Amino acid sequence: MARARRLLMVCTANICRSPMAEGWARHVSDRSGTPALVRSGGVMGLIDRPADPLAIKVMAELGVDIGGHRSRGVSEDDLRWADHTLVMEMRHRTQLLERYPWAIDKVLLLGQFGGQHELADPVGGWRWRFRKSRDAITRCVDGYFTMAPPPADDAER
Repeated sequence: MARARRLLMVCTANICRSPMAEGWARHVSDRSGTPALVRSGGVMGLIDRPADPLAIKVMAELGVDIGGHRSRGVSEDDLRWADHTLVMEMRHRTQLLERYPWAIDKVLLLGQFGGQHELADPVGGWRWRFRKSRDAITRCVDGYFTMAPPPADDAER
């Protein structure tokens, strides 16, 4: 059996997009039988805040509970742990690679797996904006699971 993929979802504050992506990736892993371990974090380093109430509500519409989420930053250990770090915007990639240039081959734009470049931040928007963001994120996460190669064995890393 293949080793579980290790995915790190990253956005700005880790209260909207990356918790939705984390929750959906876990859902896809469970539903498809493709083993995955998923974490999320934010480049802003906001600590111990709940997910945005609208992010919680729009994910619940799909049967995914992110109500227990607490925000966190992104550490070097997180990047070393992850097979892929999936970011929402190019600036997230740039910020991570300025700190951790060795991670260049594993920090990817999540949007590229769903025909998009960047995934817009719904923070401060109405529920429809969160739904639009959620739908783009779920499409891209689904695309990742379809397109990304399986993880390398630890001996090959």
